[in-house]
Amino acid sequence: MALTRKEEERALNADEREIVAQTRHPAVQNLPDDALNTLLKRLRDQRDKASSHANRQRREMRGKAAPKGAEPSTGSAGSSLKTMVLAAALKRLNAEIQRRAEMAKNHTLIENAQRALELKMHAQHNNIPFNTRHANQGMHDIPDKEVNSLIRPAERGRLRKASHVAQAKRDASGH
Repeated sequence: MALTRKEEERALNADEREIVAQTRHPAVQNLPDDALNTLLKRLRDQRDKASSHANRQRREMRGKAAPKGAEPSTGSAGSSLKTMVLAAALKRLNAEIQRRAEMAKNHTLIENAQRALELKMHAQHNNIPFNTRHANQGMHDIPDKEVNSLIRPAERGRLRKASHVAQAKRDASGH
């Protein structure tokens, strides 16, 4: 269920509003990684606290737990709403952390590919054939002894599957 900002502000106190505001789009992208991890920890603590508070209130309403105050709670809607708001903020924060991890992974992949290309170009500039067996003058090229099959791989797979099905039919019939 989507919550409006007005409902979120009503459910949170000032400190929690500040934390949740930092998880929204323009602010979350400007945070450095260490601040993001600190915010994640604070947000998890707040969510866990609100969740346990809502659970305690529900137990008080059912009569399963002694009231914390002078009389038992009559409802846990506010605490449940606060838990939902904090959980949504936590979800946004986790999505941003995941986005940054994916972006870092892509950058690493690109850097590795560029380095491999540089090494390959450098090897070609030194007139060293790529992937060769001619290390010295005394070595000879050994041709592959593997014969290339003329049967298409798809046809080979189709025949293999057909024999599996036929064998399964024979096994099922008991002959």
